[in-house]
Amino acid sequence: QVQLVESGGGLVQPGGSLRLSCAAAGFTFSNYAMSWYRQAPGKERELVALITQGGRSTNYADSVKGRFTISRDDVKTTVYLQMNSLRPEDTAVYVCNARIIWSIQTFDYWGQGTQVTVSS
Repeated sequence: QVQLVESGGGLVQPGGSLRLSCAAAGFTFSNYAMSWYRQAPGKERELVALITQGGRSTNYADSVKGRFTISRDDVKTTVYLQMNSLRPEDTAVYVCNARIIWSIQTFDYWGQGTQVTVSS
């Protein structure tokens, strides 16, 4: 029932740009903080960007600050990640996350991921 479906990944040249989308369904999107994580072979899963409910605040990993922008559309129940000035080290599977923390339970949903490859 809960679905997070990423799109927009692909192969891009260093210095190029991609815009990832994550379409959400099956939960009350506006109540959830939305995040993008990435996982590269041999590396730990990394939180890339987070946007809070209503888009009122954002946070970014130091490695992407100034290059990536997270945004959300609560009407379309979609979160985006605009990635500029891409580097080979940005190569990873990018995964969309939805999270809400209640007193005794955390709801934590994950998408299937979309591959981003930055290579010349």
